Amino acid sequence: LLTPSVLCQGSLKDPVSTSCGHWFCRRCITSHWDQSASSEDFFCPKCRKRPRTRPGLQAAKGQSEEVNTQHEVRQLETASMKRTINETPIRCSNIFKAKPGQQRNIRVVLTNGVAGVGKTFSVQKFTLDWAENLENQDVSLLILLSFRELNLIKDEQYSLLRLLHVFHPTLQKVTAEQLAVCKLLFIFDGLDESRLSLDFNNNEVVSDVTQKSSVSVLLTNLIKGNLLPSALVWITSQPAAANQIPPECVDRVTEVQGFTEAQKEEYFRRRFGYQDLSSRIISAIKTSRTLNIMCLIPVFCWITATVLEHMLTTDDTGELPKTLTNLYSHFLLVSTKRKMGMGQQEQMVADIKVFLKLGRLAFEHMKNPSNRKLMFYPEDLEKCGLDVGQFNSQVYTKIFKREFGIFQKTVYSFVHLSIQEFLAAVYMFHCYSNSVDVKDFLGKMWEYENTDPSLDVFLRSAMEKSLESENGHLDLFVRFLHGLSLESNQRLFRGLLGRTDNSPKIIQRAIKNLKKMKMDEISPDRSINIFHCLMEMNDHSVHKEIQEFLKSENRSKKKLSEIHCSALAYMLQMSEEVLYELDLNKMSQICIGSVLNNHRFLHDIFICRLAGCELSTRHCNTVALALKSFPSHLRELELSNNYLGYPEMEQLVDGLKSPHCRLKSLRSVHFVFYSSRLQQCELSVLCCSSLASALKSNPIHLRVLELSNNKLQDPGVLLLCSFLRSPLCRLETLGLQRCELSVLSCRFLASALKSDYSHLRELNLRENQLPESGVKLLSDLMESPHGRLKTLRSVVDWIQSMQKSLQLASNQRSVFPG
Repeated sequence: LLTPSVLCQGSLKDPVSTSCGHWFCRRCITSHWDQSASSEDFFCPKCRKRPRTRPGLQAAKGQSEEVNTQHEVRQLETASMKRTINETPIRCSNIFKAKPGQQRNIRVVLTNGVAGVGKTFSVQKFTLDWAENLENQDVSLLILLSFRELNLIKDEQYSLLRLLHVFHPTLQKVTAEQLAVCKLLFIFDGLDESRLSLDFNNNEVVSDVTQKSSVSVLLTNLIKGNLLPSALVWITSQPAAANQIPPECVDRVTEVQGFTEAQKEEYFRRRFGYQDLSSRIISAIKTSRTLNIMCLIPVFCWITATVLEHMLTTDDTGELPKTLTNLYSHFLLVSTKRKMGMGQQEQMVADIKVFLKLGRLAFEHMKNPSNRKLMFYPEDLEKCGLDVGQFNSQVYTKIFKREFGIFQKTVYSFVHLSIQEFLAAVYMFHCYSNSVDVKDFLGKMWEYENTDPSLDVFLRSAMEKSLESENGHLDLFVRFLHGLSLESNQRLFRGLLGRTDNSPKIIQRAIKNLKKMKMDEISPDRSINIFHCLMEMNDHSVHKEIQEFLKSENRSKKKLSEIHCSALAYMLQMSEEVLYELDLNKMSQICIGSVLNNHRFLHDIFICRLAGCELSTRHCNTVALALKSFPSHLRELELSNNYLGYPEMEQLVDGLKSPHCRLKSLRSVHFVFYSSRLQQCELSVLCCSSLASALKSNPIHLRVLELSNNKLQDPGVLLLCSFLRSPLCRLETLGLQRCELSVLSCRFLASALKSDYSHLRELNLRENQLPESGVKLLSDLMESPHGRLKTLRSVVDWIQSMQKSLQLASNQRSVFPG
């Protein structure tokens, strides 16, 4: 891709005129088009006039090579939770630049982000800055290829050189020799739209740019470095599709996270100016947490702005949307509103018929995750009874857009995946309301075969169907279905969805079904969607009950149901406040899994008690991430009665090592090992070595360390003493009860406590078979004017305590005979 002006030299194919009067081919225009804004918002390459500038987008460098396969809306809700130190901001122009001191070259970058968040916009901004000689001038040639266009030739044979000539005719004179010596950057945009079969293990090796092969083989060899090994490669994708690229082939993973709170407000103020309307819209959005979260994505800002602008500037006296279903219902009607022509009711009927046909198109290509389709061709539309000519006008372009691919092949798509899912839900609800057979979709979930099921049975079946999905591809669809069951949303469609019995009794049965939904086999992350469905049905009872739970002073005595746990997890993740204490000891494993599923809320708890919670490696990883987060408010962590193996211990140690860890109290970590090769005492040495190393690297905050009931023995204590000798150690309380210690341990401890740096005031050595000589070594320190130890709990005072208890019992027997 050369400079923007060069692209339009020669004959103009599919010419379009810009608002400034210049003519260009549509392919040139679309390469500068802000697709989350209106169709007029593009950059004119000739006169350099720009549209309204959007706030800058921030890409965060990912720390993990794991690929998130959750539904994109769930990812957005997760991303809206507080960002941590594990996500390092990085400018798009710097994505190929290594960090200071980093030796490894960055050759392949994978950028994730949910639909509409700004991946393509970031690519266009990078390309434009390069073309205008502003950034990355070490790159000789930048080549932008979209997967939606590569799909059109997926079955044909090309050499890489020929592929460049076909897609970018301005490169016709570029030779293989020139490609070999210049610095190239290939950008492959939209991996989630790819229909190529990318096999990185079995594809043939191609190393010559003139060698013919399939497009998928060329791509895999280019990414692996067999073909043009010095060329840079940038791939963008929605997260669920990113796992097509093996982690070992990627040097850097980034994520476009959308707007910050400040950028969100800037968007509305730039769109509506610094006037009363923008302030009213911003205030309206903040009253709904759901809408406020969704507006982190630019395209959602556009949808919300479209609806609220219409409602606040017309005679529409209806209540402003507070749920996604209500917002999308309004958007569908507002976006197709014509200023002239048919009467309102007649127009509404015509539009609803188009919506239902689009809904059928959306539903047919959405219900099967393995064959999910985002791009549609004219023949796809015709199969659903749609007239292609309808979409050549400007009426439906805000929900369904037409584009021109390579070879001028016309393709269509919904402007955002969420709109496709909403229309699919509208179509499905219409089918149910009009007694159209939906057993084919719901299958075994359908309870009654010979009668039309009631609304609550229909919704329950759809929810159960969605919970079968591994990546939650039906979550938002089902959320919309529950929202459409309400009379307030159906009223917007003027009864054209059909008639249903949605009496208060039926609605309450549907709500009850949601609250009773079994979650044993559901991942904690997925179960939160049940809570969202309740919110779409305007049922806030669970939300209020959790708020009361969090305010209660006796939280540890209250038992939560599974739906309450999902709601609790969600509310904790979204909360802006620091929770003083959370005790998960009496919760079920489903509840614990829900709450510990994400570390982003855990660092906003001051005291977290996880005693007897059967913590897994994943749970320990969550705790470690919370300790590493910035800022982390976690100060006291109780892990007693959790039998942790070496992998779990390593996770915790990793968190304790972090300079951002501010933990003051760590209580009762139990170590076990499930291998016959190592004895427990050997494991304790390994654990103590790792723990001591972690504590020495970050010693200044910890005040209480409780390691009782572990077989540390003398080697383990020796390692811990190295921590006690650290000049920065501020430990005041150490618990080593029942740790199988000998007199040797007493000597190690006495030596460490004689150090000028020691701050230890309380030491618990009860239930260790220590001789009196060992205890005396430590008790002498208490009498020393230089010693800081004030309390020593040993076998001696334990015996004295038992004697007092026996004497008291004896006295009680004498007072109360029998």
